[in-house]
Amino acid sequence: MTSGLVSLGVAGALGPDAIARIAPAAEAAGFHALWVNDTPGGDSLAALAAAAEVTRSLTLATGVIPLDRRPAGGIVEAVRGLPQDRVVLCVGSGGARAGALALVRDAAAELRAATSARILVGALGPRMRALAASDADGPLLSWLTPDIAAAQAAEARAAGGAAVLYVRTAPEPDAQERLAGEAARYASYPNYAANFARLGIAAADTVLGPDAFAAGLARYRAAVDEVVLRAITPTDDVDAYLRFIAQAAPA
Repeated sequence: MTSGLVSLGVAGALGPDAIARIAPAAEAAGFHALWVNDTPGGDSLAALAAAAEVTRSLTLATGVIPLDRRPAGGIVEAVRGLPQDRVVLCVGSGGARAGALALVRDAAAELRAATSARILVGALGPRMRALAASDADGPLLSWLTPDIAAAQAAEARAAGGAAVLYVRTAPEPDAQERLAGEAARYASYPNYAANFARLGIAAADTVLGPDAFAAGLARYRAAVDEVVLRAITPTDDVDAYLRFIAQAAPA
């Protein structure tokens, strides 16, 4: 198959001003999309609105918006001013314990009816991945090896969807401690820990460091339709992200 698209992922906590400086550099470097994680301290849609003002063709995507914190109706209101032909909305169940599948299914239907954006679903387990392919445009995957990503992407394609994969990436040696910390943090979350155990992998098996960055990225691109390089940088200033873009773009 053809190599998957390559996009850049950053945290919404950087804020709209910083993201407005990062987005044009990502577009100029040839990245397909800018993905912005939605967190309690970072509004992904506000950040993408800032990015939309300074870019022309860059796809604007949200990392998983947790529906227990931000219902579909609020997302619809926030996205009205964005260029929806460039927007990807990714939603997930967040901290919802009971009724997670129904919550996501209903939200995907509401977003599809009210916007023209592409809709993805953040999915770990098989039932949520199946819902992502049947009721949305596919799953947003994360923390997978290339082989497992390829198998899950094949499932999505068979059901009529496409697969996007977040890969934590740190091309700078000075960012390795932060990369290891990010892997350890996710491995400590019960739902991720259970998924790693089910798949028989460790979080550290799924990241890209400086040693085999180009070869590792090539394997991921062969596995899925789009690879999002979730930037792990030594510091969270704009210059560090601009260095990341310059280092990652040639690959």
